Amino acid sequence: MSSTESKPDSFFQLLAEAQRRLDDSSAHLPASPAPSLDEAATAILNEVAIKLHDNYPYAHPLYAGQMLKPPHPIARAAYTLAMSVNPNNHALDGGRASSAMEIEAVAALAKMFGWPRHLGHLTSGGTFANLEALWIAGQLAPGKSIAASDQAHYTHSRISAVLGLPFVKIPSDNTGRIDLRALESLLETQTIGTVVVTLGTTSIGSVDPLDEILKLQQRHNFRIHVDAAYGGYFTLADNLTPETKAACNAIPQADSIVIDPHKHGLQPYGCGCILFRDPAVGRFYKHDSPYTYFSSKDLHLGEISLECSRAGASAVALWATQQLLPYIPGGDFAQNLESSHQAAVELHRNLAASPHFVTPAFPPALDIVFWTAKSPTPELSSALAQQIFDEAARHDLHLALATLPVRFFPSATWPQAEPAANVTCLRSVLMKPEHLAWTDEIWKRLIASVTVAEIVNTTPVPR
Repeated sequence: MSSTESKPDSFFQLLAEAQRRLDDSSAHLPASPAPSLDEAATAILNEVAIKLHDNYPYAHPLYAGQMLKPPHPIARAAYTLAMSVNPNNHALDGGRASSAMEIEAVAALAKMFGWPRHLGHLTSGGTFANLEALWIAGQLAPGKSIAASDQAHYTHSRISAVLGLPFVKIPSDNTGRIDLRALESLLETQTIGTVVVTLGTTSIGSVDPLDEILKLQQRHNFRIHVDAAYGGYFTLADNLTPETKAACNAIPQADSIVIDPHKHGLQPYGCGCILFRDPAVGRFYKHDSPYTYFSSKDLHLGEISLECSRAGASAVALWATQQLLPYIPGGDFAQNLESSHQAAVELHRNLAASPHFVTPAFPPALDIVFWTAKSPTPELSSALAQQIFDEAARHDLHLALATLPVRFFPSATWPQAEPAANVTCLRSVLMKPEHLAWTDEIWKRLIASVTVAEIVNTTPVPR
C-alpha cells in the first residue's frame, strides 16, 4: 500500500482511539453538552459528498495535471484530531501544544536546509510566506527593487506592488532559468535590493542557478530570497541533474527561504513556511497589541508573523508527518521525491522518442514535464494540444495546459515562428510517488488520446 493510502476502517479506528486519548485530558471537568450530528446532519453530509463528486480525481495517479498531492493519512488524522481543540497559533494561550509543535516542525525544515539558527514560522501558504520575505527585504533596503525571472510566480510582482516596492522582471534563458547576463547587467545599476531565486517554477519546474547567483552576490550587494515553495523538498533527492543539485546544495547560503509543505510535504492546504537565516530580522515584527491576550512571558509565534490567527491544526499535522517520515537523505520521504523525478524523466524520454510530440531540448529538473503536439506551426500545434487535452480527459487521464515561449523548444521545430511567439503546451505534474509505477498506463492513454485527436484534426469538415 502506498504512503498516501490507508484502509478506511483502519484510518477511522486509529483516529477514534486517538480522539479518546485526547478527550481524557478534560475528563476531570464537569460535563458540558456538545453539539451532536443528527439525521438532518447526516443528510447534509451525504449531500456534501455528492456535491464533491464535481472534482477531478486529484489523489489518483491518472490525475497528472496541476500541483495537487494528497495529504498523507497521518496528516489528515492529526489535522482532524487537532480540530477538536481548534487551536490558534497566534498566541500561546490559543494553542500551547500546537505552538510548540510548530516550532519543532519549522526547525526540522530549517535543519533540512542546513540552518541550525533561523527565524521562521508556518503561514497560510506560499503567497503570504513570500510577502513576509519581501516585506523584510523592503525594510532592509528601502526603495530598492525586487528582481525575479519572467518565469517566477506572478505573486512576486503583485506582492511588490502591495508593499510599494519597485519590481523588475528578468528575462529567462531557453531552459526557463533566470538569464545570468541580464541579471548582472541589472545588478550593476545598484538599484536591486533583493533577487528572487526560484527553485521549481510553477510552469515548467525550472530551477534557477542559485550557486551562480551567489557568485554575483559576492560582487554586488543584494539579498537572495529563495522561492522554493514547490521545489524546496528536492534538496533531499539524490537523482537530480548536476545543475539542479548544485542549486539545491547552495540553499544554506540564501537570506530567506519559502517552502510549501502543502505541496510536496504531504500536508492539507494551507500550509506554507517562511524562514530567515538571520534571526535578528525579528526586530521588524515587534508590536504592542493591547487586545491580544497573554498569560505567558515566552516568545509566541504572533510576535514573528504578519498573520494573526492561524490554524494550529496545520502545525500538528506537519509535526506528525515529520515523525513518521523524517527529512533524511535516503529515507522514505526522500525516495518518494526521487520516484517523482524519475517518473518525469521516463515520460520525457517517451515523449522525445515519439513522432507525435515535440519536447524541449532539456530534461525535467524536478517532476514537471511539458511538451506540445508536432505540427508545422505553433498555432496548429496549439490547436492539436487542446484537442489532445480534451481527449485525454475522456480517457480519464487528466493533464494541464500551459502557454509557453516557443524558444523553449529546438529552433528547428518552427523555423518561421517569431522568437517571441508562444505555443500551447501539455503539462504533467508527476508529484505522486505512485506516478512512477503508472508511467506505462499514462503513456498508453496519452497515445490513445493523440490518435483520436489527430484523426479529428485531419477529418474534412462537411460543406
